[in-house]
Amino acid sequence: MNPRTAATAFRIVAVAEALSWVGLLAGMYVKYVPETTELGVKVFGPIHGGIFVAYVVVALLTSRVLRWSPRTTVVALVCSVPPLATVWFERLATRNGRLPRQQAVPAA
Repeated sequence: MNPRTAATAFRIVAVAEALSWVGLLAGMYVKYVPETTELGVKVFGPIHGGIFVAYVVVALLTSRVLRWSPRTTVVALVCSVPPLATVWFERLATRNGRLPRQQAVPAA
């Protein structure tokens, strides 16, 4: 896998993981605050779980391809736990040069 593909896959999964957190949190709100239904948790729980596992796998793969330090790898993995932290890490890694920036493609 080339570095650009790894970086793109990481970006996509990081954003998907954050969005699945939002869905799960909304489902938990509906379940516990107005106590109306558990449907949100039943739907978004497995979705978030699957995307979480994908994020961990893609983070480890990206770490290997881009030769991240152990510290950077651990921070990427820890950021999978708090809501929306994966997007924060993706932006930080891009800003610090740990994820290659996406190059604009000129219009034909």
